[in-house]
Amino acid sequence: MKTSEAVDPPDSGGHGPDPNDGFRGRYNFRIGIYGWRKRCLYVLILVLLVMVIVNLALTLWVLKVMEFSSEGMGQLKIVSGGLRLEGKAFVLNTLIASSIKSRTGQPIIVESSRNLTLSSRSKNGRLNNMIFLGNDRFECLTNNFKVMDDRGMVLFAVDGREVVVGSELLRVTGEGGASFSGSVQTTLVRAEPGNDLRLESPTRSLEIHGPQGVHIESRGGKMKIISLNDISFRSEVGSVRLEASSVVMPLLPTAIPTSKPASNKNEIFQLCVCNNGRLFLVPSHLHCAAEDDDRICR
Repeated sequence: MKTSEAVDPPDSGGHGPDPNDGFRGRYNFRIGIYGWRKRCLYVLILVLLVMVIVNLALTLWVLKVMEFSSEGMGQLKIVSGGLRLEGKAFVLNTLIASSIKSRTGQPIIVESSRNLTLSSRSKNGRLNNMIFLGNDRFECLTNNFKVMDDRGMVLFAVDGREVVVGSELLRVTGEGGASFSGSVQTTLVRAEPGNDLRLESPTRSLEIHGPQGVHIESRGGKMKIISLNDISFRSEVGSVRLEASSVVMPLLPTAIPTSKPASNKNEIFQLCVCNNGRLFLVPSHLHCAAEDDDRICR
């Protein structure tokens, strides 16, 4: 800090000098920053100015690259009721939305490199439904599953009680066919044209019931019924009809003629046929005739 002395000239007005003027004249103070402090201050101001300019330039560059505007950011536009995205979007974490739809006439594609999970929860946060699409797997967690056409008709429905197939035709093309552990109720079982129809129970019995009748028909080929043990045809009230131009039984045993009288242990009968094809038995030593032919052959 430097000082200097100065003497003021006498007042031209003839008045004497003021004592305060002498005090102020002997001590004159000069206040400021000099030397290396001044240079450091200038350098600090220059550095701050450069940082402000760089920050402003980076901000403008980010705004330009991200395409910020009053409507949104790049291809992401802010519209009334939500957001509109034009192009592709990569979701790196969880996506929570109430509605996702594409523009009119444009498809929507959801793609994942590993797996895709769609889930819905109740008000208390409990998981209600879930669809999982992974590597060679498609899993659905729900109590009811339905597939409907554009008319609202049910094509396929599954719940804990039953499986409903609403299409006109259920076709099973696998070599193993269809395997059912319980009962099957249907109005028609038909093989595909050109293929055989087989009803098989490998280890248990096979039962076919019809309250108003069971109709088995082969329009273009033959029909085989093969059994390891016995085959029984029984009608509780009506009759068993074999309507064909010929009935062949090639494996019937042939008895050896003998002159000995037949024992009472094994009774032997002969099979007789009426004009209308009805069969009846008579003892082996009698003719194929009966006193009540009208009742038997009617």
